[in-house]
Amino acid sequence: MSDSMKTQLVSSIHLQEVELQEKPADDKQDSNNSNNDKTFTVEDAVEKIGFGRFHILLFVIMGSSNIVEAMEIMLLAVVSPEIRCEWRLDDWQVALVSTMVFLGFMVCGVLGGYIADRYGRWKVVFGGFVWSAYFSLLTSFAPSYGWFIFLRAMVGCGVAGVSQGFVLKTEFIPAKHRATLLPLATIFWMLGSMLIIILGMLVVPTLGWRWMIRISVTPSIILIFLFKFIPESARYNVSAGKTEAAMKTLHWIAKMNRASLPPGRLVEPVTSERGSWRILLSPLFRRTSVLLWYSWFVASFIYYGSVLSSSELLEKNLLCVIDADKEHQVKHRHEDGLCYCIPFGYSDYQTLLISCLGEVALVPANIALLNVFGRKMTLTVLQLLAAFFFMILNICSTMFGFTVLLFLLRSLVSMNFNVVYIYTAEVYPTVARSLGMGFCTSFSRIGGMIAPFIAQVLMSQSVILALCPFAVACVLCALGNFLMPIETKGRALLQNS
Repeated sequence: MSDSMKTQLVSSIHLQEVELQEKPADDKQDSNNSNNDKTFTVEDAVEKIGFGRFHILLFVIMGSSNIVEAMEIMLLAVVSPEIRCEWRLDDWQVALVSTMVFLGFMVCGVLGGYIADRYGRWKVVFGGFVWSAYFSLLTSFAPSYGWFIFLRAMVGCGVAGVSQGFVLKTEFIPAKHRATLLPLATIFWMLGSMLIIILGMLVVPTLGWRWMIRISVTPSIILIFLFKFIPESARYNVSAGKTEAAMKTLHWIAKMNRASLPPGRLVEPVTSERGSWRILLSPLFRRTSVLLWYSWFVASFIYYGSVLSSSELLEKNLLCVIDADKEHQVKHRHEDGLCYCIPFGYSDYQTLLISCLGEVALVPANIALLNVFGRKMTLTVLQLLAAFFFMILNICSTMFGFTVLLFLLRSLVSMNFNVVYIYTAEVYPTVARSLGMGFCTSFSRIGGMIAPFIAQVLMSQSVILALCPFAVACVLCALGNFLMPIETKGRALLQNS
């Protein structure tokens, strides 16, 4: 072989080696370009990450916000006999306390929803914790009835902010887990209700109602510090154009869950019309919004009606009980007119505690109904059953029978409230989800404002007349659910309308 041929052969071998070395790099570059061309949404990321350790943390901390909300609301049922005695209040004045709390909730509900859609959910929920804890503590120092109802209205305003935590929680949960995880939040509501009743049982007879309120602020203070572990909603961040912040949150959640994000870039359209009421009344959502507002009105009306009715029936001994003891056979009156002034006894607290357990007793049934029949049909079934139990509550029975009826009624109205929360968070798009929830909660507080005057004022005149409005409202609401145009079972959360 000549030298020239050897030289050409060596050059050819070197050229092939260079090509082989460069080819993998070129393939890698092509692969990177392909990944960069791919895009994904927050919904894709949430579904890909799945359920894991982050969601357990989210469930515990955000679920605990329900403890705060339940304690502030149930406190009214426990403290009513005490303030009635201290300030010699008439029935309408006791009812006005609850009404003022719901008035504060109603006014701040829409405002909180607007701020949450415009500036973020996290800020509103955190501010609600601080606000409600501060004014609740001030309530314990109220020198007069006027100051008491004003401060409780301020507490209601803070609780409106705390309730936006349901939206924040929902936006992180994969679609297939929402029907299971969201109803379980009822456990925390039950814990809050039971905690305030136990505090009333242990603290009120010895230290008085003021110290009960001071101690009840403790969970809010703890949550203020724990809330730093909850990030801002990634869905909100992308809707506001904060894609980098959303990616940082999604990477952190994926790391906690030991999962990975979809390949490619996070791409979502930036929406300038965030928090606009026009979206709620657009042709797509108009009928849904109107029917939902009534559903929320009824949900609050019957829930707080059941809570305050049970408290009133026990305090004033208005029950038709076959085996009543001597204490429960007496209708407590002062000589100068109709003014009841008797604190709860141990058996009364015990009955309230058992009824609170009813709020979680049927959670498995609630989860089954949501997964099998969907949201709309579940609401219809629960409301019709609640109407039935409101009416038979007037039938004479033993004290044990009354406790069982109250237990089942509290189960049904609590499940109904939980389902309407879930449906609302699922049906509206991210750009108006908090505002939609804010409007709904505000309408619900109208029901909460009316309920005390039925359950605490009219109840003194006639038990059957006081129970009928709750039953009728349930039946009408059940009929209205058939007109709901959207079923959200298994559906992805909308980002925009």
